[in-house]
Amino acid sequence: MARHPALAPLLAAADDPAGTLETLRSQGFRPIRLLGVDAPRALVRAAGLLPVRLVPTTDPTPMMDALMGGAGLSVRGKSLLEQVVGANAKPDPILITSADNEQPQVFAALRELARQAGDRLGPVHFLDRLYGEGETVARYNAHRLAQAQNWLADIRAPLGDVAQAEADEARLRTLLAQAVDLRSAGRLTGAEAARIVAAAAILPPEQVEASLSALLADPPPVVPTALPLFLTGSTQEDFRTYDGLEAAGALVVGEGQDWGRPWCDMQAPLARRTQDDPAAIITMAKGAGAAALLHALRPGDEAAPWDTKPLRTACAAAGLPFLAVTWNGNGEMPPTLAPFLADPTAPPAPPAPKPPPSPARAGGGRAALKPPTRSRKSLSAVASFGQFQRDWFAGLRAQVAAGAPLAVVNANAPQEILRAMDIPFVVNQWWASIVAAKQQSGRYFRLLRDRDYPADVEAYSAQGLAAAFDEDAENAPWGGLPKPDFLAAVTGTDATPRLFRQWAMETGADLYLYQRSFDSRWQLPTDWWDDLPGDWDQHLEPERLDLMEGELRAHVARLEAATGKHLDPERFAEVMDLVNEQEEWYRRTRDLIAATYPAPVSIVDTMPATMVPQWHRGSVWARDAAKALYEEVAARAAAGDAACAKERVRLMWVGRGLWSDMGFYQRWEESHGAVFVCSMYLSLAADGYIRHHDRGRDPMRALAARFVTMGDELRMPTWAGAWHVRDARLHGVQGAVALTDADPFVLRALEEAGIPVLRLDLDNYNQESADAAGVDAAVTRFIETVGPGAHNM
Repeated sequence: MARHPALAPLLAAADDPAGTLETLRSQGFRPIRLLGVDAPRALVRAAGLLPVRLVPTTDPTPMMDALMGGAGLSVRGKSLLEQVVGANAKPDPILITSADNEQPQVFAALRELARQAGDRLGPVHFLDRLYGEGETVARYNAHRLAQAQNWLADIRAPLGDVAQAEADEARLRTLLAQAVDLRSAGRLTGAEAARIVAAAAILPPEQVEASLSALLADPPPVVPTALPLFLTGSTQEDFRTYDGLEAAGALVVGEGQDWGRPWCDMQAPLARRTQDDPAAIITMAKGAGAAALLHALRPGDEAAPWDTKPLRTACAAAGLPFLAVTWNGNGEMPPTLAPFLADPTAPPAPPAPKPPPSPARAGGGRAALKPPTRSRKSLSAVASFGQFQRDWFAGLRAQVAAGAPLAVVNANAPQEILRAMDIPFVVNQWWASIVAAKQQSGRYFRLLRDRDYPADVEAYSAQGLAAAFDEDAENAPWGGLPKPDFLAAVTGTDATPRLFRQWAMETGADLYLYQRSFDSRWQLPTDWWDDLPGDWDQHLEPERLDLMEGELRAHVARLEAATGKHLDPERFAEVMDLVNEQEEWYRRTRDLIAATYPAPVSIVDTMPATMVPQWHRGSVWARDAAKALYEEVAARAAAGDAACAKERVRLMWVGRGLWSDMGFYQRWEESHGAVFVCSMYLSLAADGYIRHHDRGRDPMRALAARFVTMGDELRMPTWAGAWHVRDARLHGVQGAVALTDADPFVLRALEEAGIPVLRLDLDNYNQESADAAGVDAAVTRFIETVGPGAHNM
């Protein structure tokens, strides 16, 4: 029972959103489901629709489980989709924003499911709202908001007074902030405050305002004395953590998570990320009267763990007790949490001693895995790559030692401008592959853990940060990665900007984060691989190209100011032409392998043969290496040479490569005649990079077109599914083997096309807990199920 009459309707709505929604429908309201804390509620209200937040539940998700199994979207994502297209779904309009990087996947999944959803799916719109500064981002956001307004007008034309709706929304959130702040006076619990915020995103505004006004006029009685706690960490879309903490004797007086006090101030997109700043968090915590700060991480959250160290450091400087725990509010508390709530100033208990490693686990953390087997490579073109890489890296280290600036960039960030400006650079994921190849991954994980950074989140991308702490000259791969002067990445995951900010903080590097935009169209061409190389300007959204082109030019200006170097247009065009030539050779190689039986080479050859030159994309050496690869594969095909002369089964590899154990792909050649003939590496090089800038088109805009889709081809439903099916059919595979992180819609598309899929519970990089025997047995059974499949020519 509510402690105050004004609380009763708010708490009831928060605890039963589905029932509340049905009641509102019966009262004549027309709801629109909003997914995203930053959804434009005022715009929706101006359209005469009732904005109702869409949040995950703990209800079963049978339809999504059947479609996806245990892979792909999180439990949260599956719950959201189940509510929209499941058996009990209603055809409400749905507006989704890019508030986090799972929500574009949810939108793309809905787009893919639309043909099956029938009348269970109402109008759907995606609002790609960015959180950056500058005129380019502002123009992009304005364009996307105008699109949302036009969509709403199509649903409920004409729109009402948007300015008045915005004023009404601002008034509501001001009242809401005042009510939530009653916690500081002990008049409201954190669990009540969290439910009030949730109710404000569900109920009609006039009902919420009436309850809030009554609550402020006559506040509830003071709650019992408890530890005043400030909550940060994962976004809390339900109330389990609040309830659990307060049942244990705490009082959550404030939070830095989206669905709490920060939501009250979220009038403009740029206001949302205030809670990412540790200094701002400390100010908020002290202002709320907190005596301690709890960083609560939901299992599976890949972003919030990167905030742990900066928050711990800021709390130590401010004299504020701090604890980070992984807990979703269910079940037994983590062992460190109860003592912290009892006395946050007490020294933490020493960690329990770790059990000695089992014989299987001794030897660097690869434990359950077999020792990696050296792969057999058949191409002489690849044989020189290793020495070239060593010589190149030694030269780069010498340049940096002599004073040259060094850039380290993520693989999905544009490198061509660095090549054209003659700025030495290293691709982050290449460095991770070297760390893995040198069997230093376990040591690098320890370097991260020892400095309070996560080692199991974005592990592949975190190896460059780990290198900043590597002082072991004897074991440092290839002498070690020099300290970067510049860092660059695309904000492709929620963890990426946090990881790179910490990297920049540790090294003093200048960080440039490219905005990641998402395609907002409901209808997409599925055969993009034929259209994008020459006609990208006709098939990509111009606003996305405008954004990326603006970001590129801004980064160039920043590099020019910092280095004194200048981007020469002719040199840049030359680099772009070299890239296109290189990728054209890869396309010819891919097509030749696909058409030749038995396959002249396997992915053991093509993966390194593709990726090593790709790290040097835009150089003459890389172009010539790609040409040499084609010529040697063509010679092998003409001579009848094969990766496996007794080829009976062709397999596709879906996902990142097992760079630390390339011999994995050859274990079944002798015993089963099974050959992995295709992977994303050569196929993406063939189809995903070529962007011609003929017909008077700007090379910089062509570069924007190359990177604006980077990632869509591999993981975005509709984009990725059709492409993987086409690649599988092109290569004539009998089955596909996929890693844990493979997109479920890709795997579903393959299976719907009649291509069996084996899903492996295996991470491509951090394999500390992998069951090697189980993996090998699963692959063996799969091959025996889909084969023998000798191709008779």
